[in-house]
Amino acid sequence: MAVKVVIRRIVPEDRVEDLEPLLRQLRTRATLQPGYISGETLRRLDKPDEFLVISTWESAEHWNRWAKSQERNEVQGKIDTMLGGKTEYGIFHYRLSKPSPDS
Repeated sequence: MAVKVVIRRIVPEDRVEDLEPLLRQLRTRATLQPGYISGETLRRLDKPDEFLVISTWESAEHWNRWAKSQERNEVQGKIDTMLGGKTEYGIFHYRLSKPSPDS
């Protein structure tokens, strides 16, 4: 089952230029991983220090394999050090609910 991984980062304004190349590096490497489908990086308009990365994977197992890889963790470690804390992650799956009788 395909999953969406949502990664949220709070980035001080003076660190944005340092962060962007690392995010590009992660994205480039992720695209080469088995199970990777797509991804996007978003910056919040009303809070420009907040970034979301949303990626789609064939399964949670594919994401977890990439998330635990040394290749990814080397870059992620640089990001966490730069931001002074851990990055927030969430894994979501698609769910189709049945229509209610009132629909």
